[in-house]
Amino acid sequence: MTESELATAVRDVLAVDSEAYQTEAAADADFVLSELDSGTFDNHQSILGLEYEFYAVSEDRWHTDKENEFALARVPRRLLELIGFEKELGLHNAEMTASPQPFNSHGLNAIESEVRSRLAAALDCSQSEGLRLVSDAMWTIPPTGETARGYLTDSIEDGGVRIATNMSDAVRYHAMANSGSGEFRVDAPGVDLTAATVMPESLITSIQPHYQVQQAMDLPRYFRYAVRLAGPLLALGVNAPFFPADLYEEGIDPERVLDEGWQENRIAVFESVLNSATETDKVAFPKDLDSIEEAVQRVVDDETMVPMPVDRDSDFHDNFATLRRKHGTYWRWVRPVFGGPTRSQANARIEFRPLPAQPTVRDSMALMVAFAGAMEGLTRTEHPVADLDWTDAKDNFYAAMRDGLDADITWITADGSETADIDIALTDLLEHAAEGLRAVGLDRGEVDSYLQPLQWRIENSTTPASWKQSEVRSRLDSGDSLSEAIRSTQRLYIQNQSSTLIEGTFTDW
Repeated sequence: MTESELATAVRDVLAVDSEAYQTEAAADADFVLSELDSGTFDNHQSILGLEYEFYAVSEDRWHTDKENEFALARVPRRLLELIGFEKELGLHNAEMTASPQPFNSHGLNAIESEVRSRLAAALDCSQSEGLRLVSDAMWTIPPTGETARGYLTDSIEDGGVRIATNMSDAVRYHAMANSGSGEFRVDAPGVDLTAATVMPESLITSIQPHYQVQQAMDLPRYFRYAVRLAGPLLALGVNAPFFPADLYEEGIDPERVLDEGWQENRIAVFESVLNSATETDKVAFPKDLDSIEEAVQRVVDDETMVPMPVDRDSDFHDNFATLRRKHGTYWRWVRPVFGGPTRSQANARIEFRPLPAQPTVRDSMALMVAFAGAMEGLTRTEHPVADLDWTDAKDNFYAAMRDGLDADITWITADGSETADIDIALTDLLEHAAEGLRAVGLDRGEVDSYLQPLQWRIENSTTPASWKQSEVRSRLDSGDSLSEAIRSTQRLYIQNQSSTLIEGTFTDW
């Protein structure tokens, strides 16, 4: 799509009648609620799914300059098609969606095998282009010869439409950039970045597990547990303590970056960039649900950002196509999803969005499996953490964002006692995750294999974020500048990943 065609398409979207769009969404909600009452969204078993985001870097195969090694790189669109990955916000992004599988031993193995096989094939294909896909939470080395600030803020105007130079040509992304205040900022300690488009959001990458409930009417109960899992699991997975160095305030003291910086800046980027464009905070920690009807109505009532027209074909989910489209900008860290291309595949599920992509496939799987296992184990035992006050759950989430495993976490253990000891909280969580995994048929060896990478983090008080912080600290102590320390740490991260991404774990580092 040319820039002029893209601008025309964006103008068409911006001209859509938002009131008519809202009316359609409300009518779609009535259809979904009717089908929920009829049991259409019920299933005989739990199903798991996974979305896995990556960014590309240059391998500098000609060894032109050390500075070029592992610099961010744009992914050719034909390469995305070849490897079967989907485009995301930035030209450097690629997303894999694993096939949904039953929540049992074979299903988990199928998801992991699919991720490994497709990623291995993608790495082989991208290597011939001089590129490498990276599993991480935030990139920190800009493209060769460019600054991160320039890459994220470059744009042109075409007939009153702002087009981000390095954004994928998906109309909805560019429509988002033209539907708000025209100023998108990143709010994080020591960071100074404002852009005319949502492109700064492309700094970040994540994994998003999906947990499909058996009985749709039970979704609010499962949702309540998922909300309380958000903080502790984020604390275990933090992986974004640094921004590209040129995005910090000019002349910033490196000690301030280390002392005041947060361990999962991905959360701050997503919230601040998108919320700066809307009247309400669309990216937010979600409130508990009192009913399945409330889950649907919240999407209807959510502020409309991009009222894009929809095509209604013959698939089952086309009966609520506008509601589904509106759900695409219903950004909550945990959110309910209703979908299914056929009536027999209709499902109600929970999308768990707090987790950053991890150093290895095995570590990403560990977090997904811990989430799924805990959802199973906590609900089966009616674990009392469901009674944890929602405000405490929210505070846990943002404390984990700031401090990782050093966060002040409030938790209620299986015996009903409240604790502020994060090690006790995480141990209780993983014990119930293990119980849930055994309940769906995994043997003790399989459970230990999946959860061991997370148990190691607790025992060693080490996360990918703390590893990065330690590496940057060591380099600063050796005399490196902040930029040099961040870049060299990132190169080591990718070098370590090159030998462990498919088969190893973070514990091998």
